[in-house]
Amino acid sequence: MDWAATRTVVTGGAGFVGSFVVEALRARGCREVFVPRRRDYDLVQGDAVRRLYRDARPDVVIHLAAVVGGIGANRAHPGSFYYDNLMMGAQLMEEGRKAGLRKFVAIGTVCAYPKHTPVPFREEDLWAGYPEETNAPYGLAKKMMLVQAQSYRQEYGFNAVFLLPVNLYGPRDNFNLDSSHVIPALIRKCVEAREAGAPEIVVWGTGRASREFLYVEDAAEAVVLAAERYDKADPVNIGAGFEVTIRDLVGLIVRETRYAGRVVWDETKPDGQPRRCLDTSRAEREFGFRARTPFEAGLRKTVAWFEAARRSGSVRL
Repeated sequence: MDWAATRTVVTGGAGFVGSFVVEALRARGCREVFVPRRRDYDLVQGDAVRRLYRDARPDVVIHLAAVVGGIGANRAHPGSFYYDNLMMGAQLMEEGRKAGLRKFVAIGTVCAYPKHTPVPFREEDLWAGYPEETNAPYGLAKKMMLVQAQSYRQEYGFNAVFLLPVNLYGPRDNFNLDSSHVIPALIRKCVEAREAGAPEIVVWGTGRASREFLYVEDAAEAVVLAAERYDKADPVNIGAGFEVTIRDLVGLIVRETRYAGRVVWDETKPDGQPRRCLDTSRAEREFGFRARTPFEAGLRKTVAWFEAARRSGSVRL
């Protein structure tokens, strides 16, 4: 991929992961990066998608835009999460095919995996059952991009690839408690409880579920490497190759945020998928990606960024 000569659209490029992907592209010499904003291009609407292709005339599309959230947001908005994510992916890929796009990089989600997938999750297990119920509509909507990519490759020779990232975290994340994922939500809870002198924080679930987490800058590198080097139909896991229980995660965040109160577990709330940990060997084999950021170092950077951004008023709350 000659980035200097490549016109690239990054949907979601002003967001959490996308902003790091845009930085990684520019560091490689990509001068023409087009980042559509929702106020100008509502990608759920077909007319807006067609207008995007006319305006940007891209060679490559990296589709990161998504309607996302934690367990609470998924339970509250299953219909809109399903519809909005499905329509964005389907229309962007179809209009890209019609426009003669050179490559489409579709970003899926670990939520597409079946609820009881054996650990570590292998790409071959993706269709072995139904996803965990609390985020199944979102996971299935994103999973349809894999079906579309493979069928378009077969019928039209369309070069679309599909990546499956685990839970991501890091600076610039969404720290809104109504829609954030577990790490930013816990960091915010602990920092605010520390500053308020609150004697306890409440955490959903039992703490027994496990998750794998990938630092956002590592994720951005994986996306760009796949755009450069990967041109096959098979889906690819993007992760760090380890798992941590939510109980242990809470302990780490309590320590990094210097919160001295109690942790109360609300076991009336769901744990979500019992375990998540990916087999990441395909990404390393196919395009040389391997996560570099140690988990505790990544958490420390994220906490430091949140506290600084909160002081300056530049964080999404």
